Amino acid sequence: MPTTADLNDGFPATKLFNQGYSYTYDDVIFLPHYIDFPTDSVNLSTNLTRNINLSVPCVASPMDTVTESSMAVSMAALGGIGIIHSNNTVSEQVSLIRSAKSHRIPFACTEIQFVSPDDTISSGDVFDSSPCVFVTKNGSKTDNMLLGFVDRVIWEGLGDKEARVGSYMEKNVVTMPNTCSFEDVAGYLTAKDVDFVPLVSKDGEVVDVVGKADVERIRGFPKVGLPSVGPDGEFLVGASIGTRESDKERLGQLVKAGINVVVIDSSQGNSIYQIEMIKYAKRMFPDLDVIGGNVVTMYQAQNLIQAGVDGLRVGMGSGSICTTQEVCAVGRGQATAVYKVSSVASQSGIPIIADGGISNSGHIVKALTLGASTVMMGSFLAGSTEAPGAYVYQDGRRVKKYRGMGSLEAMTKGSDARYLGDTAKMKIAQGVVGAVADKGSVLKFIPYTMQAVKQGFQDLGASSLQSAHDLLRSGTLRLEVRTGAAQVEGGVHGLVSYEKKSF
Repeated sequence: MPTTADLNDGFPATKLFNQGYSYTYDDVIFLPHYIDFPTDSVNLSTNLTRNINLSVPCVASPMDTVTESSMAVSMAALGGIGIIHSNNTVSEQVSLIRSAKSHRIPFACTEIQFVSPDDTISSGDVFDSSPCVFVTKNGSKTDNMLLGFVDRVIWEGLGDKEARVGSYMEKNVVTMPNTCSFEDVAGYLTAKDVDFVPLVSKDGEVVDVVGKADVERIRGFPKVGLPSVGPDGEFLVGASIGTRESDKERLGQLVKAGINVVVIDSSQGNSIYQIEMIKYAKRMFPDLDVIGGNVVTMYQAQNLIQAGVDGLRVGMGSGSICTTQEVCAVGRGQATAVYKVSSVASQSGIPIIADGGISNSGHIVKALTLGASTVMMGSFLAGSTEAPGAYVYQDGRRVKKYRGMGSLEAMTKGSDARYLGDTAKMKIAQGVVGAVADKGSVLKFIPYTMQAVKQGFQDLGASSLQSAHDLLRSGTLRLEVRTGAAQVEGGVHGLVSYEKKSF
């Protein structure tokens, strides 16, 4: 009769990750454990930092083709968080943060149109992106004097399309505060039987326009977790900064704008520049949580923990558009990096963010089980409706641009400081510019992805992230390394053609 020890397949993580190999997520596979709970009992709530909790372990990366205000709002609405990039001027980043913080529901209209009473509307194209055009005294969004609006019906009924807007606009504009909840807005539209309502800030600025079609669209999305909301009732929003002296001034402006967490953005975080920035941020803004990184070794992690970070970002060269490992011969396989860094970070109670290498729900399961508290995603989100940029068609496919912050294109806007190359005469690329396929809204595919993650946790016998971490560290969860053939067998194979739909 075999003993329990004889029935142990695979290897514990302590043995697998101490053999001198650098493993990626695809290199390793977890062996199934024992199930004694339903999928819906899996709890994915987690810690982003020492002091910030999320109901969904998802973070949108601070990249200029991934996270601006629309992405930040939608991620917070789902229960995750978006980190708004710093590859822009301080005023531009502050504007994006204030825009995100002014919302209580996901963006319904991303391109609100404004005209002055003396302007004319010569084309109906302006109504393609917004249900109406608002009229203000000077024709700008920043003008707080809302005089009226023009919708497509009013405009199409005009005999003279060259008439000044002030002569035919609807002057009776009913608005709602931007602090209203989604249900409040939906209830108003139904009760008053109106097609849309503008949401305005306390200063009178039009923040969004919500129509009946938007209500139906948002209600049709699956629910995944409680929204990420701060003590002030606003969505949680993060922002990135660099390690230059000028970033100290930037940080002060971001704090005034209302950020809840700051990410110090460096490709190699174990530097005197970052350590000094961490200490400065904690000294000047002790209530602000600071995430350091990127790191991939225990030594790197320990240095930043001693400097005072509240969270760590793990990954170097594992992103789909990153060429750091190829160009600089430095980095680490992401599975090994996550396990090693989490081993030391957990001893100090510092949550880690697995940043890079996420292509599917299985990678998220592996990252979280290996010790991460959240996953940071770039390419996984870049093709979504909420990502910055416009869709184009490439070889018959609808795509969006996605570029690495180490690409020469991104470096021309200032991201070279992330690679400590802003003072160098010659710029060396550590990333590429590419395109990713249209994925629709994150409000749809993130909930389905999280359901797949829950099923993975169920197969592991882990009902929560903490449970998964405990099972891994105790040696109860076992792993094996997959051969190339095993990786092929683990995916779709042997078919002449197929259509792959995840949901």
